[in-house]
Amino acid sequence: MIPISDDNPSRTTPFATWAIIFGCVAAFVWEVSLGRHMNAAIMVLGFIPDTLMGQPYRVPGYIALPGIATIFTSMFLHGGVLHLAGNMLYLWIFGNNIEDAMGHLRYLLFYLLCGTAAALTMAFIDPASHIPMIGASGAISGILAAYMLLFPRARVTVIVPLGIIFYPLVISAIWVVGFWFVLQLISAAFTHPGEPGVAFWAHVGGFAFGVLLTPVFKSSQYRLFGDVRRGPWG
Repeated sequence: MIPISDDNPSRTTPFATWAIIFGCVAAFVWEVSLGRHMNAAIMVLGFIPDTLMGQPYRVPGYIALPGIATIFTSMFLHGGVLHLAGNMLYLWIFGNNIEDAMGHLRYLLFYLLCGTAAALTMAFIDPASHIPMIGASGAISGILAAYMLLFPRARVTVIVPLGIIFYPLVISAIWVVGFWFVLQLISAAFTHPGEPGVAFWAHVGGFAFGVLLTPVFKSSQYRLFGDVRRGPWG
């Protein structure tokens, strides 16, 4: 299922969400501009679990960053157009409502903390890994968790691929996010440490931390498991 919209209009201007999207797009344009040096930049700015407690990864001609710093730089890097577009689509659809519910600054802090939790989950699962982790997926996983808790009955339009036909379907957010999370869990269970690919455990970690943080970061006027059709008070 590919979400394309929801029926949950934002009540404030999502400045933080726009800023994150702009930052990710700008960072990707910069990556592409590097040409053959793009991979070197990813090795330096991506999060490598092995560097968290050890020496930073060094590439001749580049400044070596400590592992803790690359947790944050890695959130704005992406490995390709589809990687970037998929993450920004999810953030565009679900981020504005969470920004409504938390306020601009708390939302931004929530986003960064969920992204940090995602990176640390990967470091826990495979601490000796030398593979750089990049992308906003871990932080966005926390956004999805918050959306499921705050707006479970919001209607989300998704596209379901049926062979060469893309069938539109409108279903509740709790089913969209729930299906996504189960898929991440199953995929994570079948990954092996040290293998390159999608960092599914990062998605799981970001989502789990989002569940824990949402009750703390949400505004008091928003109830958990509220009904979007009647407003934030459910």
